[in-house]
Amino acid sequence: MQHTPVFSGYFTEKIAEFDFEKFYTKKKRILLHSLMWSGFALLLFLSYRIAYHLTDFNSFILTLRMTVVNMIVFYSFFYIAVPGIFKASVGMAALLIAIAFPVFISIWLLITYLFSITYHALGFEILSGELKGAIKGSASQTFFQAIALSRMISQAIIIISILAPFFFVKILFEISRLYSRTLNIQKQKATLEIQNINIEKDFLKAQLNPHFLFNTLNNLYSLTLRKDKLAPEVILNLSDTMSYTLYESNTEKVPLFKELEFIKNYAELEKMRYSGDKNIQFDFPSESECSGLYIAPLLTFTFIENAFKYGLKSRKDAFLSLKIKIKEGCFYFDIENDVDPAGEKADFGGIGLENSKKRLQLLYPAKHELQIQNPESCFKVSLKLGLEN
Repeated sequence: MQHTPVFSGYFTEKIAEFDFEKFYTKKKRILLHSLMWSGFALLLFLSYRIAYHLTDFNSFILTLRMTVVNMIVFYSFFYIAVPGIFKASVGMAALLIAIAFPVFISIWLLITYLFSITYHALGFEILSGELKGAIKGSASQTFFQAIALSRMISQAIIIISILAPFFFVKILFEISRLYSRTLNIQKQKATLEIQNINIEKDFLKAQLNPHFLFNTLNNLYSLTLRKDKLAPEVILNLSDTMSYTLYESNTEKVPLFKELEFIKNYAELEKMRYSGDKNIQFDFPSESECSGLYIAPLLTFTFIENAFKYGLKSRKDAFLSLKIKIKEGCFYFDIENDVDPAGEKADFGGIGLENSKKRLQLLYPAKHELQIQNPESCFKVSLKLGLEN
């Protein structure tokens, strides 16, 4: 049985197979975050040391301040603000983002200001270079001067330039994780759908076997009552057909010539019940035309069974025509039978016909064309099916 691929592309399949939740454990998360901030601190330390010619100690305390401040802003944003934003409506989310931006800049400035006050109280100061007296200058500000609008605007540029790479990596990672999770869910749904198709197919096929056995035994009973000499041949055909339905058809696909052999046997069994004045015509392709082709077993059985069950009832012009042909890898099935115009219009096939339609939809979702016509004088079923080797 063929199914439409759920995923296409090498990298898409690899992302779907990759289990982010299993890979990104708590220990690995801590390790990766530690490496990220260690790398950030190292680059910042080297920048202070080389670009501003600060001492190791001064480079260290400024690196510590900047690292801690950025960590607080980063984690507050992604683990406090972002979950709340995602849970809100679109309008509320936009409002929260507009509020969050100045709030987190203020937090960044406030924590930097508190560090400067603490360093100044401890007697730390930069005594030379471009940043000479920077700690005292920062600590001597008032609270409102530290978070003034002009400082917020100037520091916003610094914050964005510093945290942009971290925000980008975090957002990219979260998108990849969500995408992987979505693909996994789709893959699980596809697997479940395939399982359901197989279960339902087996259930539909199980419904066919009892109907077939019941009707064929009735045919055999009629022949034995008449003490017809064809009864032994009927028994042999019945044995072949039962062997096929009970054993050989227990697969998803069977060779097409095997399926046609079963249809021929069944049709001949049914034909024996009727006198020669009934116009019953069969037309089957040769075995060579079916070579290398496979089909789902018992796929057209309900249509054939119904034709014999409801057809050949009228007293005049009773007929049944079954034609099967193979052309360019397509299976063409046409069966037509008369109906009694004077009789009550029956629901031809009932649940069996609906099961056949459903089975075609399950097994050949985009590879079949089924037409059922039921005018007053006849009943016709036409099926075109794309087969594969």
